[in-house]
Amino acid sequence: MSGGVEWALHCCVVLTAAARPVPALRLAELHDVSPTYLAKQLQALSRAGIVRSTQGQAGGYVLTRPADQVSVLDVVEAVDGARPAFVCTEIRQRGPLASPPEKCTAPCAIARAMYAADDAWRASLRAVTVAELARTVNGDSGADVMGTVGAWLQQRA
Repeated sequence: MSGGVEWALHCCVVLTAAARPVPALRLAELHDVSPTYLAKQLQALSRAGIVRSTQGQAGGYVLTRPADQVSVLDVVEAVDGARPAFVCTEIRQRGPLASPPEKCTAPCAIARAMYAADDAWRASLRAVTVAELARTVNGDSGADVMGTVGAWLQQRA
């Protein structure tokens, strides 16, 4: 998983605290990350329909749907794509003791285990929403961090 996933998730969580669109430069400043790098993650989120940008002096990024309708998996797939973590290359059909193709009609034990792990990973990420992450951030901090973030975002740089 790329580092862009982490930045994209942080941006989505922060956008839950925003009362108005947040400029990409403001998000980059908040996270102390290169605006160019963050822009790539925001563009990926935009292409996936998770955020949209608005133009003008009051422009910036907003979530396109309620945060409880955006899963962590949605963000992961927006940034890194939906391809599986494991791709079977049929190694068992190679080498001096290769199995013939007609004996390899079903996935082998290794492929089955890897597919099951990928399915479990995706189910776990699908079960967590951006809204839950935002609530957990507040719970973990013992303070109203999201309120503080929202107030900071309201200030214009």
